[in-house]
Amino acid sequence: MININQHPISEFIEKYFLHFNAAALVDAAKGYEAQLKNGSKMLVSMAGAMSTAEIGKIFSEIIRQDKVHIISCTGANLEEDIMNLVAHSHYKRVPNYRDLTPQDEWDLLLKGLNRVTDTCIPEEEAFRRLQKHIFKIWKDAEENGERYFPHEFMYKLLLSGVLEEYYEIDLKDSWMYAAAEKNLPMVVPGWEDSTMGNIFASYVVKGELKASTMKSGIEYMTFLADWYTENSENGIGFFQIGGGIAGDFPICVVPMLYQDLEREDTPFWSYFCQISDSTTSYGSYSGAVPNEKITWGKLDIETPKYIIESDATIVVPLIFAYLLEM
Repeated sequence: MININQHPISEFIEKYFLHFNAAALVDAAKGYEAQLKNGSKMLVSMAGAMSTAEIGKIFSEIIRQDKVHIISCTGANLEEDIMNLVAHSHYKRVPNYRDLTPQDEWDLLLKGLNRVTDTCIPEEEAFRRLQKHIFKIWKDAEENGERYFPHEFMYKLLLSGVLEEYYEIDLKDSWMYAAAEKNLPMVVPGWEDSTMGNIFASYVVKGELKASTMKSGIEYMTFLADWYTENSENGIGFFQIGGGIAGDFPICVVPMLYQDLEREDTPFWSYFCQISDSTTSYGSYSGAVPNEKITWGKLDIETPKYIIESDATIVVPLIFAYLLEM
């Protein structure tokens, strides 16, 4: 029998993860580690519902140990980590979600429970609790003639302390709080389709806020262009969790810099790993193998490339555990 207590996770996966996706996991983890040892920086992009999957339990430590230097995430991941922080005990798990009927789903709606696979996020305790406090921060900024990015407003919310009375998990398990403490650079493309983005838009429609108070996606891209230029001396790696806009948006900053801005000395991404269960046979960009990105001017021929076709909620904690030498 294997005694896990005597065998760190890193040793366990090196011994038993030897082939196929398991071997790709180990290779990707070692490649990530090599990037950090060489002084390269790392971007982590996060799609899906990783925050609701409580990735913060381990991702927060990756942030604290400076093993990620910039994050690209969806608006949902941005807000759902904070929702879990303030409303965790009100979440409802539905392990038999595959068996739910339309009536069962309707009943969840009437109870204010918004379902994400097997987990329901409580409307009042999560969404509305944040809304009450974030609106004041939005409004104060507007009245002072200030403009910020979506993640900057969230950082202000967390660091202001107004949510402390609601905390329901250990603060060290919130990756957003860890990022806020470090003022970690971030891009949140397509933030408008998140719940807080919808709520902000509703205030604009009602005339209570101006759209210009929130910095835009174009401004995120120009910020990223400057950040990449200033931090790419030793290379910047790209660790992509899932697909979609969280990955598509930041990776194209490289061809933009050297093709559109004609900065021909711009280096390619120095490492690339994607964890996805998407497949190219459906015409899915998210399932495209890394070599395709060479044709778009994103990766070099020599860039270390890894693809792990598996469930990110299983793979990512293992890779992060490896990096943390757990």
